[in-house]
Amino acid sequence: MGANPALGVFFHWLGGFASASFYVPYKRIKLWSWEVFWLAGGLFSWAIAPWFFASLQTNNLLGVLSATPTNTLVWCWFWGAMWGIGGLTFGLTMRYLGLSLGMAVALGLTTVIGTMGPPIFEGTLGEIAATTSGKLTLLGILITLIGIVVVARAGSAKQAELGDAKSEGVAEFNLRKGLLIATFSGIMSGCFAWGLAAGQPIRDLTLAAGTDPLSQGLPVLCVVLAGGLTTNALWCAYLIAKNKSFGQFFGAPSADAAPGERPNLLANWLLAALGGTLWYGQFFFYTMGESQMGEFGFSSWTLHMASIILFSTLWGFALKEWKGASRRTRTLVWTGIALLVGSTVVIGLGNMLNAGA
Repeated sequence: MGANPALGVFFHWLGGFASASFYVPYKRIKLWSWEVFWLAGGLFSWAIAPWFFASLQTNNLLGVLSATPTNTLVWCWFWGAMWGIGGLTFGLTMRYLGLSLGMAVALGLTTVIGTMGPPIFEGTLGEIAATTSGKLTLLGILITLIGIVVVARAGSAKQAELGDAKSEGVAEFNLRKGLLIATFSGIMSGCFAWGLAAGQPIRDLTLAAGTDPLSQGLPVLCVVLAGGLTTNALWCAYLIAKNKSFGQFFGAPSADAAPGERPNLLANWLLAALGGTLWYGQFFFYTMGESQMGEFGFSSWTLHMASIILFSTLWGFALKEWKGASRRTRTLVWTGIALLVGSTVVIGLGNMLNAGA
């Protein structure tokens, strides 16, 4: 099966829509503490869905992974664990900044780190910086940083306009705290791209086993996401023990529940499963898109980030997160979003020039 960049772009947009949508079901979960619904959904994101789909769509999954060099497995797991730390704080980003602003800031930084990550991992950053394509990529990174500043200013203006009256979509809006968390989350989340780059030997082995090239990245996800599962599960276990919230998995009321009020277990688990599977869907489609980009494969991460930012912004406005903000402030946030999306295009062009050199 030859490369088909048009199909690859389509898969990347599907992945972006899945990523931008995953938190919507989470917002509907009732009477579960954060650590409970985050771990419940994460079990589907990091364990159930990756192994289920990889088992269905690749050949000899266990044999391929057992034949993978230990060094490769360790690096994939390590970068996944580092990404997992970013994922932990990503939920807090949504909590304090909301969907559109939170994703714009965190994913803007993730774009920078994720784009430059593989060259750093492979030790080729100096060579890239000396080329025309490398300079174009660095320009895109600069535009990304400008876009982050613009979006942050829009958030500051929103806070000043609303005062103590929080936006309808974000009850706990806190710009300073949210921006600090989003910055840390964005940097650490970029490590996911490093894990995918480290997994090339796994792709080679699964292709040799007869796996369709479209699904060659799925076994890599099993290892990288195992790292993310490790850090997320440890932190959630700590919070569950601290807050004594383990019983909520089985119907015990949360601390903020009214007397006699209990969670709807079936609804909560279904929403957690939907949100978790949607989250995994972003990388399910990402790996398919990456396999179709051919000589433009380096642009995959930027295409992925651009689609997430676009769809998350649309969701943010649909959820009325910017209700009450002035037209000037809404225009400012759209300008920031446009800069972030434009920056991913510039970075993608730089990667395309590098791939075609």
